[in-house]
Amino acid sequence: FPSHDTPGAKFNPLFRNKVWDGKLHLYSLFTKELYVGLKPYLEHFAEVNNYSLSDETHGNNDVFVSLDVLKEFSDSLQLASKGKPIEIRDYQVEAIHKSINDKRRLLLSPTGSGKSLIIYCLIRWHEQFGRKQLIIVPTTSLVEQLYTDFQDYSSLNGWKASYNCYRIYSGYEKSADLHVVISTWQSIYKLHKNFFKDFQVVYGDECHLFKAKSLTGIMHKCVSTPYRVGTTGTLDDTKTHKLVLEGLFGPVYRTTSTRELIDSKQLADLKIYALVLRYSEDICKQNKKLTYQQEMDFLVTYNPRNKFIRNLALDQKGNTLVLFQYVEKHGKMLYDMIWTKAGDRKVFFVSGDTETSDREEVRRITESESDAIIVASFGTFSTGINIKNLHNIIFASPTKSKIRNLQSIETNIVTGK
Repeated sequence: FPSHDTPGAKFNPLFRNKVWDGKLHLYSLFTKELYVGLKPYLEHFAEVNNYSLSDETHGNNDVFVSLDVLKEFSDSLQLASKGKPIEIRDYQVEAIHKSINDKRRLLLSPTGSGKSLIIYCLIRWHEQFGRKQLIIVPTTSLVEQLYTDFQDYSSLNGWKASYNCYRIYSGYEKSADLHVVISTWQSIYKLHKNFFKDFQVVYGDECHLFKAKSLTGIMHKCVSTPYRVGTTGTLDDTKTHKLVLEGLFGPVYRTTSTRELIDSKQLADLKIYALVLRYSEDICKQNKKLTYQQEMDFLVTYNPRNKFIRNLALDQKGNTLVLFQYVEKHGKMLYDMIWTKAGDRKVFFVSGDTETSDREEVRRITESESDAIIVASFGTFSTGINIKNLHNIIFASPTKSKIRNLQSIETNIVTGK
């Protein structure tokens, strides 16, 4: 089975010391195993190379569920948002249909398309059959956001998230007493495989982050889990990234696109302004021989640049999110500069040190404000965070991560400008 080059391998000490060839081998020569999610690729490989393939799996013995049945089931849930009835969208029903009948699916669905509603409907479907379910997310904020969303969707049907969902992150006991567990990967990746043995359904929300060894380790421990659903709004351009995720969760299924959601008025239209700041010739000469990190340190501490960002944030109309990378040497400085000049406007600061409940409160307050400013780190307010009344976003720190940029933009256009 073919192998693929791993991005950035040449910088890895194992590659430099010739311990590792820098390739991702999807088929293990040691265990003679291949991810189940890559079975379609194996079948194609065998067909193209005229190999015979013997499939001794016993097939899927479950009853096929039709789209009509799932639409009827979704309608019976009496879904709500902010206490008002909502109808599930056709593309969401299609995603639910694929996930149930295929058992393994990687759902490519942009922020604002209702990934949490898809997961909620899947949870309610599987609970009919007594299946224990695990939802893994990358941040504590997303644990609380999902939990809150589930409560919101259930406000008219009597289903209580507090009776059915257990949250695991720092400060919470690592228990699995309820039939739905929502956890950060950091909280459970070291747990023994016995913790995972009873889960029959696992969801990887924002699963583009599941490249890390600890996250794939979690999936490997779910040996008795037939249903696996990954959701993400963004995949990067590397083939290795896509194949690993497909191996863990199954084939990619695109539910809809950001463009389609904007055209149908379900997301706000998007305008991107790239502002190029030009520095004096003396400044350029002084920094010409700096390393990448030294140049980054200069940029985030350069006072004229920070004053420009402050003035830009204060000049925007509507709720504004300012994203930074370095807490001590940039984020806190920006917050102080903006807060000092903000007058009566509400200004919030959010970093990894901010309690999860406080982050959720900032998100809640902002949704009822019209002119607030949030100064937040990329790690807390980019991937998957859904602020339903956000109008502007400012990238205050340079970043090379394509996925981080796209996720942050998608966060902004849910109902922004």
